[in-house]
This record gives sequence, structure tokens and C-alpha cells, in this order.
Amino acid sequence: MSDSDTTGTTANAGPRGSSAPAAVLAPLDDRLADLVALYEDLHRHPELGFQETRTAAEAARRLTGCGYDVTTGIAGTGVAGVLRNGPGPVVLLRADMDALPVTENSGLDYASTVPGRMHACGHDVHVTCLLGAADLLAAGRDHWSGTLIALFQPAEEVGSGARAMIDAGLYSKSLVPTPDVVLAQHVAPLGAGLIAYCPGPCMAAADSLEITFHGAGGHGSRPETTIDPILMAASFVQRVQSVVAREVAPKDQAVVTVGSFHAGDTANVIPDRAVVRLSVRTFDETVRTAVLAAIDRIARAEAAASGADRAPDTEVLDSFPVTVNDATTLREVNEQFTELFGEQRLFAYEPATGSEDAGLLATAAGAPLYYWWLGGWDPEEFRTALAAGRLAQDIPSNHSPHFVPVVRPTLTMGVEALTAAALNRLAPGEADAAGVAIRRG
Repeated sequence: MSDSDTTGTTANAGPRGSSAPAAVLAPLDDRLADLVALYEDLHRHPELGFQETRTAAEAARRLTGCGYDVTTGIAGTGVAGVLRNGPGPVVLLRADMDALPVTENSGLDYASTVPGRMHACGHDVHVTCLLGAADLLAAGRDHWSGTLIALFQPAEEVGSGARAMIDAGLYSKSLVPTPDVVLAQHVAPLGAGLIAYCPGPCMAAADSLEITFHGAGGHGSRPETTIDPILMAASFVQRVQSVVAREVAPKDQAVVTVGSFHAGDTANVIPDRAVVRLSVRTFDETVRTAVLAAIDRIARAEAAASGADRAPDTEVLDSFPVTVNDATTLREVNEQFTELFGEQRLFAYEPATGSEDAGLLATAAGAPLYYWWLGGWDPEEFRTALAAGRLAQDIPSNHSPHFVPVVRPTLTMGVEALTAAALNRLAPGEADAAGVAIRRG
């Protein structure tokens, strides 16, 4: 992630406008059946964060077979493949591997076989597309020069996978070369065959909190002898909704969602504590600080109003930074996308309140980031829902038990996009250098 709109690798950028993408992508049709089988296998066998041993092993096996120098076990299950192919930029392509604790309800013949686990966010698509792109780029290395990193990251869903890989020495111990650019994509409930992009801040910072309210338990028939933490926490849940409505300016964006409330075990006993979990999404650090401070203030005030002898305890469960796209990298890669897919396949979108940790991989390297959305839903169903104004009702979102992207053209487009983006950032290879020099001259 870059704080500057001007950082990038423009001087070393790859063969924009060259024949390299078409040449490198030419074998994709012959490899598609294998990629479909891989995707369906990954979808059947979802693994939670830091448990992606099976997925990681398959990624390592395939990268090794393509000639990459492979490092496994980074932060437990992370995998990195490095392909050095002469002088030029270092380009990192990233895919996340983890699934979600969701029970699938898709009815597909390749549905999850693991109870309570599902690739409900499309990370199986990400892994498949990166392995497809890594294969094509290795086979087409005559068309580019530089160093390519294929990075398979654990635990994106809990916001700690990228940080764990960095802390494990991803760059500091030279497990991979420090990249000049980081590229990543995410499948979304958009029509398959589309790419959506957002310059600048494109995804929100996220903070997940667990707040424990302490009371004094007792018999349900004698509430006057207790300090009821359920009432305390329930009052907090209602009052905390006022933070966005009354403490955040309309021009700013913030979301506060309470997603979990646990207290007590039976009807006639007032418990001694209640535990609330909530998620906070913001795009601005000043707004983030103010919202978190307001949440803490309200929690303490509700405890004091209830006469609690102890202030609430707050634990930060996970934290994602704002994801920021570098304007130069976005513009130049989009030129490559436009040439390959046509202008009608690309469209801009407003910043999303979902969150990502891919930006940490760029920030730690001091490199620009481009992170785009890959359409994954049936195009006709998407068009019908869009025309009827029913996208939210008719198209399942990420994390839904019904969210399963269509295989084609999602996989094809995903492989093509990663491959084209990498070629745009790498230097021209021997097969293309002369032509690119003539066009640039």
C-alpha cells in the first residue's frame, strides 16, 4: 500500500501495448480443465485461517513443478514461490487461502465436505487463479524479464495472516525479494467477466472488539440483589448505534455493527457477565480514533450507570488497515486490462466497507498496491437483478452460505487479469523487447 499517488514502477514498467499478454495467455484453454478440477477440489476441502495445510501443500507442489523456488511454512501455512528471470522489477502476486466457519447451502455437487466450513468468500478462486497465472508466466518467461513472486497467504479473514508472514521474516529474512509492486484481486458478487476498481482508499480499516461487562449475578426472582450485566450490555448495544448517527459527520464514513451477544445459561439466573463483540469500519484515522473512543466511553458509562463495581474489559480481536490503491499503478494496469478485455468490462466503484490485509504486504515493502474486484456471479442473473434494482436481495454476497461463483468465465478472467497485470509491471522479455522499444520510441 502506498500513501502516494505518484509512487510506482513506471520507469521499469512492463510491455504495455505489446503482444506479450496474448502470447503468454495462449495456452490457457488447454489448462482450463485442470484449473476447474483444482478449484472444485479446493472448494470441497475448505480450511480455516492458519490451518490451510492441504491447500498450502497443493500450492507448493504446483509451484515447484513450474520451476519456482518455493518456501513453505511461513507463519505456519504461508507459501511463497519465487521465479527469477533476469533483470527487471520484482512483482508480487498475492492470493489468500483461508475459508470461513460457514455451513454451505449451495446444493452443488462439489460443495464443502467439511461440516461448518465453507469457502464463502471465494479464496478458492483466488488460489486457483494465482496458480494458473504462475503456471502461464513460468511457461511464457521469454516474454518478460524480472522476478515474480507468487504468495499464498493464510488467515486473511481474521486480519492477521499478512502481518504474521511479515513478522516471520518474509522480507527481513529474505524469504522473498522485496517487491516493487503488490498486485491482488478478490472475487465479488458482480457479473462474471467484469473488473471493478477504486483509486485511492478502496477498502475500510476494520477493528473487531470484544467487550466484557461485569455485574453481580443472582436469582432471577430477586434482581434487586444483583447488578444485571445483560441490561447493562443491552443498553450499550442500543446506545452505541448513536455513534455513527450523532458523532460522525455526514461527509465521513463509518459503520458500527454488533455481531455477537452472549450472557447467561438459563432463564432464572442473572449472570455475572455479558460479552459483546462488535465490528468498526472507517476510512480515516481521525474518524477511527474518535469512534473507538466513543465506544469505550459509552461502555464505561453504561457500567457506571448500572452501578457496576468494575469497568468493562475491552479486547481487540483483529485489526485491518485501510486498503489504498496506488493511482499510477492502477491507471497503467487498467490500460493493459482495457486492451485485453475491452473498456466495457471495467468500471469504477465507490470505496467498500469490507476490509483486507493485502495492503500490509505493500506497506512493509514500501511498494505501491493495486487491488481490484473480479466479477464472479452468473452474468445473466446479475444483469436481471441490476435491472430490477434487486442486487442486494437476489445476488448473495461474500460470506453468504449461498456465495459460490460461477466457474466460467470467473476462473478464465481471474487468470487473465493476474497474468496481464504482472506482465504490465515486469520488463519486456527477449521476445517482445524490440517491438516495445519501437512503440515507445
